[in-house]
Amino acid sequence: MRKIIAAALLVLATAGCGSSEMSATASTASVDNSVQFDQALHDKLPLSVRNTKTLRFLTDASYAPMEQFAPDGRTIVGFEPDLADALGRVLGVRVQMVEGSFQTTLDRIADGTYDAAFMSMTDTPAREKRVDFIDYFTAGTSIVVQRGNPAGVSGLDSLCGQIVAVEQSTTQADLLRRSQKQCGGRPIQIIQTKTNADALLQLRTGRAAAVLNDYPPASHLATDNRTSNYFQLASTAQYEPGLFGIPVAKGNTQLRGVLQAALEKVIASGTYADLLARWGLSDGAVKTVTVNGAH
Repeated sequence: MRKIIAAALLVLATAGCGSSEMSATASTASVDNSVQFDQALHDKLPLSVRNTKTLRFLTDASYAPMEQFAPDGRTIVGFEPDLADALGRVLGVRVQMVEGSFQTTLDRIADGTYDAAFMSMTDTPAREKRVDFIDYFTAGTSIVVQRGNPAGVSGLDSLCGQIVAVEQSTTQADLLRRSQKQCGGRPIQIIQTKTNADALLQLRTGRAAAVLNDYPPASHLATDNRTSNYFQLASTAQYEPGLFGIPVAKGNTQLRGVLQAALEKVIASGTYADLLARWGLSDGAVKTVTVNGAH
């Protein structure tokens, strides 16, 4: 039991590294040679990308199975790093995943510090006012509770009067705020944390009754042998399903168009479906690539 506890603490501590930006390497082992280089798309890349031969994506490696640090503490692995690598292969450029803060992602994309991001970020009308999204996945929000569910949480309505932890600036934080109106005199006490790992620590230590996560990482927490002793899903419900998108700067229509076309090729090659299956995410597949598909 002591070794299991140590492993879970290591997972949470490592995931909390998202507070400062640092370079990291994306895993490439999961992408096979069915993804073919496209010279025409490469030539359409912005000159800055062609000169550096690199696409720089911001990410937050605390959201397995979408992205997480490997045991070496530096390599970022998961569905999104693998998908980013597949896009890089189509475009003939190197992919660099850079660990950063979810809260400042749109600022760093809008000002051109980074080319794009893989942050499991839901495409919303409000966010579309700041950046454009190439949509690549769909999921809803789930409620994570302590193993055994000591607070008896069964759904959003049962969060009234409870302490709930959530990462700042997420759609889950917005969902909690909207849910307050059904609580009357028993409001939800919301703890907003800088990272998802910080929110989970509040839950694991009993300082919160629940955490709201997107379904894929929530399900992963409940089933992975390193964390399932501590966490479970309150129910199978997914609230407010939406599209995850790759954000790019509003004025960078050249890069947006190239990434959209590259993603369409990755899907057509079968690699997209293979990667989803490999990470247990097939239910979140999109059939067509949309731009700014929020509704």
